[in-house]
Amino acid sequence: MRQGNQQDYLSDDFGDSGDDGLFGGCDVLAGTADPDNAVHPAVVRTIDDCAVVELGGDIDLLALHRLTPLLDTVAAGPYRVVAVDLTATTFFDCSGLTLLVRTHRRALERGGRVTVVCRHRLTLRIIAMSRLTEVLCPVPTVEEALR
Repeated sequence: MRQGNQQDYLSDDFGDSGDDGLFGGCDVLAGTADPDNAVHPAVVRTIDDCAVVELGGDIDLLALHRLTPLLDTVAAGPYRVVAVDLTATTFFDCSGLTLLVRTHRRALERGGRVTVVCRHRLTLRIIAMSRLTEVLCPVPTVEEALR
């Protein structure tokens, strides 16, 4: 019995008559044989009185827990500017916002500031929709972040 726009589908409607189901045996973590590698190691480099933290991969809840100690340490350091470079990230969600705001607060406590290096449209949109553009000051290049 159909209601509204509901339709009845048979498994063959999706071309999955095999035993693998709708997704044809696809691994949910396809491309990530080891979920521990979903978070790329962060790279920290210093330029004069500034620190650049390069993040890559997925910036999600797992990354939040793995990267918080590092970013807390960098933000508490002697750096005038902490630039968080997101150009190599492949995914960014509200956990990433939490990480950035936490880093911003830690740096602000000691008179420093955090800027975000990002050109990815969706990440910039998340920052803007969260009304954090003025707080995180996203810029497209590391050079601009360090000014």
